[in-house]
Amino acid sequence: MSSYPLLNPATPALPGTARLATLLARLSPWLLPAALLALWFAAVHGQWMSPQILPAPALVARTAAELAATDLGGHIAASLSRLALGLVIGSLLGLALGALTGLSRRAESLLYPTLIVWAQVPNLALIPVLMVYLGIGDALKITLIFNAALVPVLVHTQAGIRDVSPQLREAARALRLSPLQRLLRLELPAALPAIMTGVRLALSSSWKTLVVVELLASSEGIGYLMVWGRQMFQLDIVFVCMAVIGVLGLVMEWALQHLDDRLVRWPRPALARHHTSALGWSLWPWLLPALLAALWLAATGLGWVDTRDVPAPAAVWAALQQGFSGGDLLASDFGRAMAHSLSRYAQGLLWGVAAGLATGLACGLSLSTGRVLAPTLNVLRQIAVFAWLPLLTAWAGNGEASRVLFVAIATFFPTFFATHRGVQNLPQPLVETARVLRLGFVQRLRFLVLPGTASSIFAGLRLALVYGWLATIGAEYFMASSIGIGSLMINAQQLMNVDTIFAGLLLVSLTGALLNAAGRWLENRLQRWRNT
Repeated sequence: MSSYPLLNPATPALPGTARLATLLARLSPWLLPAALLALWFAAVHGQWMSPQILPAPALVARTAAELAATDLGGHIAASLSRLALGLVIGSLLGLALGALTGLSRRAESLLYPTLIVWAQVPNLALIPVLMVYLGIGDALKITLIFNAALVPVLVHTQAGIRDVSPQLREAARALRLSPLQRLLRLELPAALPAIMTGVRLALSSSWKTLVVVELLASSEGIGYLMVWGRQMFQLDIVFVCMAVIGVLGLVMEWALQHLDDRLVRWPRPALARHHTSALGWSLWPWLLPALLAALWLAATGLGWVDTRDVPAPAAVWAALQQGFSGGDLLASDFGRAMAHSLSRYAQGLLWGVAAGLATGLACGLSLSTGRVLAPTLNVLRQIAVFAWLPLLTAWAGNGEASRVLFVAIATFFPTFFATHRGVQNLPQPLVETARVLRLGFVQRLRFLVLPGTASSIFAGLRLALVYGWLATIGAEYFMASSIGIGSLMINAQQLMNVDTIFAGLLLVSLTGALLNAAGRWLENRLQRWRNT
């Protein structure tokens, strides 16, 4: 049952008001969209904003019809074909590597640590590097989508196979199943819930990556159409593209949910028991990084590659030293860039997380608030965050406030969604206990709601930390920031300064890894009471 009655305790409805209450409940999700539409009509009729800044609903509808009759289908087909190719290749390789590392301790020791380190490299940070080698064609887009899909499928497949119940493995040995039969009839079916979770995350990550790379470098696709509309100051096209991105996101999520329900017809998890990694201290995890480092040194030292394309490790180190040179760390090139980026990140994170937490709690604790706000916000969540950029730059410009606002938007949605779900999933016995004890609202919030939803809130916060950092780099890519680590990397790419690009990639990746580690440390620190 839902925990909505925490704020509005359920009372028996009078017979005469039951039908009215049901009608209001059905209409509630449409109140906010209707209010926004009415506000849109009023703003256009009252000329609160220029028609170029805020196109009329009728114009947007006509533009949607015209685009649908001309080239919108072609742009959608181009985007979906790139998405499908990168997603399929990345998911299949992730499935294979996840199964290998899940079934073999030796393979896990050798491959998994390196793959997890690679997972810390943000896709956005790879764009300047890959543009040097792949240009701006489909190869760049498919490679980035492939990378976005690989990691979540690999991680969840490995965890699902490692968590297969020992009793099931014993039964397979008793039945004398061959290794291939065990894989096809035991490990993969038992890990299917985790695999499907990875595929859904891979689709979400790939869709966001496709939108951002088409915004940055493309000659066709739904992202390119948005940029073209923004450059021509035809925001009616931008509105149509945002709606298309949201609808496609909803359809793809619904399709995967339907497939998940059809494939997984047993309780979740399937007789699973969580196993922690037991790699311990070993030389095996360091073998692959050492081989890759040796290959890098050999390729650049022996002239196998042009150092103008692939810089030597010493050159990257020298670029880092030069970037941080000077008596004052914050006055150096890299120091000033990182300081500005982290400042934008911190401000946007603070606003976005605070708004997401407050809205999630309000929607979870109040039945009426949840019915009005949650459906619309969940639909808006399907619009890839970078799809907001053309509209945001048209309305708010390219200034510092716009960059901070963009980071806030990126961090708001994961925090809101996780908080809302956490409150909804509070155990009903705890809700009943709070009623029996007659706890006031503040007491319920302090002693029941926040502790009971802590795990979900922290899961959303960890996503917000990652999405916020990605949004910070993206804002500096797209909003013509004069300073910031993202701007520094893009400028270096335009000058073909690969030493600086690699140094920036290293800084962005290390910062992302540190933020992820800080989120986990904070979660463990504040939830120590769960282990007592």
